[in-house]
Amino acid sequence: MSLYDITKRLMDIIGSICGIILFSPLLIGGALWVKLVSPEGPVFADIKDRVGKDKRPFKMFKLRSMVVNGYDFLKDNYPELHKKYMENSYKLSADEDPRLLKGAKIIRKLSIDEMPQFFNVLLGTMSIVGPRAYYFYEIEEQLQKYPEAAPYLEEALKVKPGITGLWQVSGRSNVGFMDRVKLDAKYAKTKSIWFDILLILKTPFAVLSGKGAL
Repeated sequence: MSLYDITKRLMDIIGSICGIILFSPLLIGGALWVKLVSPEGPVFADIKDRVGKDKRPFKMFKLRSMVVNGYDFLKDNYPELHKKYMENSYKLSADEDPRLLKGAKIIRKLSIDEMPQFFNVLLGTMSIVGPRAYYFYEIEEQLQKYPEAAPYLEEALKVKPGITGLWQVSGRSNVGFMDRVKLDAKYAKTKSIWFDILLILKTPFAVLSGKGAL
């Protein structure tokens, strides 16, 4: 392992432990909120595997902010919104998405639903800083639309996905797929601890602004 890899892993271990301790009230409060507003479902979102470093699959921990079986719920009850969702790269704004639980907009805007990912970092499947983790089906379908994105994706998947990163502080869902993969590839090529620290420092401002949050 290089000095960069060792330093980054040490930062991840220390940062994830500090994050779990620091945000434990929000983590516990968020879990209780899920069970209060949606007692019939699990606390964590039952989501498909994400794509990790070198295309290895992993389970991302995330608090559930939608109804159980949200995709089928949208497809069966809101066909027009489902069509829009599919055409808009699997995105709906919080104001129009009927799947969201009560209070989910605040949970998502402040990224409280993402905080369980500190456990992913501690386990080594994610990093504090890195590209946002992709879905396997997302990559397959988006590459059909944007085949020119392939070399950028190859570069981006050479590093671990992160809780925060260049895309996450650059507008999140306001950034289209091609721009996203270019940002991710740029981050993967940079490989700098100082760049990681800069992105960490930018993260609170990005979260509080709520820019690009769905």
